[in-house]
Amino acid sequence: MARDTLTQQIASEISRQIADGILKTGDRLPSLRRYMAQHGVSKNTVITAYEMLASQGLVESRHGKGFFVRANSPAATDDDDLQPYNRALDRIWMMRQQFVRDPGHSHLGEGFPPVDWLADMRLDKYHRQVVRTSGLTLYRYGSRLGNIGLRQRVALRLSDHAIHCAPREVVTTFGANHAMDIIIRRYLNHGEPVLVDDPGYYPLFGKLQMHGARMLGVPRMADGPDLEALENLVRLHRPKLFFVQTSAHNPTGSDISPAKAHQLLRIAEKYRLLVVEDDAMADFKPASTVRLSALDGLRNTLYIGSFSKSISAALRVGFIAGNQGRIEELADIKMLVHTTGSEYSERVYDAILKDDEFKLHTMRLQERVRNATRRGLEILDRLGAEVFCRPQQSLYLWARFPPIADANLLTQHCLKHGVVLAPGAIFFVDRLAPRPWTRLNVAYLADPAFERSVRDLSASSQAG
Repeated sequence: MARDTLTQQIASEISRQIADGILKTGDRLPSLRRYMAQHGVSKNTVITAYEMLASQGLVESRHGKGFFVRANSPAATDDDDLQPYNRALDRIWMMRQQFVRDPGHSHLGEGFPPVDWLADMRLDKYHRQVVRTSGLTLYRYGSRLGNIGLRQRVALRLSDHAIHCAPREVVTTFGANHAMDIIIRRYLNHGEPVLVDDPGYYPLFGKLQMHGARMLGVPRMADGPDLEALENLVRLHRPKLFFVQTSAHNPTGSDISPAKAHQLLRIAEKYRLLVVEDDAMADFKPASTVRLSALDGLRNTLYIGSFSKSISAALRVGFIAGNQGRIEELADIKMLVHTTGSEYSERVYDAILKDDEFKLHTMRLQERVRNATRRGLEILDRLGAEVFCRPQQSLYLWARFPPIADANLLTQHCLKHGVVLAPGAIFFVDRLAPRPWTRLNVAYLADPAFERSVRDLSASSQAG
């Protein structure tokens, strides 16, 4: 068995101190800074360890004060190294895990490509260019719509995808998730219904829950949404919005078929449904990929784009494209909430998009994901997995491993070997029902520890 990660070691040591009575009810755990200084570990490692303890009911967080031992805390057990998974079905916990890079873990469940896929975009070069040429503008607020140069570049790039819009029909955002926030604020009131892919993008589910919206899951099929279910839900509930990922779908990796795309738009037209097309993975797919916003001309669609996964998540730039009236309203909401975007980051992206190197970068990126997808499918076939669909190029594959009926068990088992998965249940509107499916990042699938874990659990499930 693989050694516990540093995070697990910290959590286990503190839980032992609680069980032995060294730490008593009401005692405050050492502050993050103090623990970091005493043990030479990172802040993220300590935070994650403390949150693991909270998920086990051993400690509680008090806002502004720290972490404290809870009353009637259960004693630690030999299975404590499995307990961090108890919160894996919590969407906030899963999002936090995406931002913690623990060297002891294999991140098969991660939503991002490897950094070395992106590092050929030399950000230092563009930084120097922007600082040298921008003058005093970097010290001021930008436009509420976003940097005009970047919006021109975005409009030009969208035309390569057959989405035709003017720069005035684009508003920049702090990434795709910020774009979703703005749209939710504009179009949804508390308690109103909203359509989402099911399974779908779990951070969106968290946003909608926080907003008090009533989510209606549209079953996702290998060629796109189940349109019969979609129309029945629209007829019955009359939602205003449908959030959908038409290509490189997260988590299934599926793409909508042309026939379904046309049918979906007819439903949207008939019922005055606004379709929000999240295409954050656009740079991983060919320009010829079917997109609703291209077929619709942005009449009944809003298009969300992002560069976080294809260039840099640190710069935090995305955008929304739509007809001018909608974009003006969304820009006003952006202004009220955040004033403007980051003029510096947007100028950096303007410089990147106008450079021919960016075209070469996306070509290399697509080649990498094609090769990783092919290898990933070969590995899953070798393991006897059932694959939801077989895309030519997608960062994600959606698979199940008969006879394992609940991916939660697989996630628990893999965690013991230092492999973190993204269990299927978190991607469904009803996240409490057992699900056999798991989202796998193709860039990390060639992991012997994962393969051993699957084979071991499959053998024990058959024996049982």
